[in-house]
Amino acid sequence: MVLPTSFFGPVSWYEQIARASEPISIEAHENFQKQTLRTRCRIATANGVQTLTVPVSGSGSIKNIKISDHNNWRHLHWQALASAYGSSPFFEYYADDIAPFFEKKWDFLFDYNLEITHKMCELLDIHTEIRLTEEYQGCTRNQVNDCKPYYQVFKSRHGFLPDLSILDLLFNMGPESILCLINK
Repeated sequence: MVLPTSFFGPVSWYEQIARASEPISIEAHENFQKQTLRTRCRIATANGVQTLTVPVSGSGSIKNIKISDHNNWRHLHWQALASAYGSSPFFEYYADDIAPFFEKKWDFLFDYNLEITHKMCELLDIHTEIRLTEEYQGCTRNQVNDCKPYYQVFKSRHGFLPDLSILDLLFNMGPESILCLINK
């Protein structure tokens, strides 16, 4: 299975990794696609779903896309996460692991996303081997979210919001997140 790189990808993206019986490949040679999970993640807030977007510059190969430092986006994203998940059961527990992704500067989007993926797999207790493609292969298109509804802070206000960023699952379910990812 070949997946695109992702910025705190959706639950369905991590389901595929958690359920894989063979190593997963991350497509390292595709052309960058704007307005996708490569630069965006969706979180649940008091006002509904909010999209966080990493500003980038450049075009062509995904490995050549640079992260832009304008608009203080790291601080704004961290504030949005703290506001959205500050009252969730596990935000404080994982905050020290996640905060560095909004403090440290990475030059390239691909490297940033890969570090996020490795950290999230570590926190979620996912042990699937992750490889990078050596040449363009294209991404597998069967991303289906069949994770059962889980506790969400704003569920009473908005109902269950499926396939949000993996951060939503982690901050709300903590160590039990893996059970949602592997149970079909």
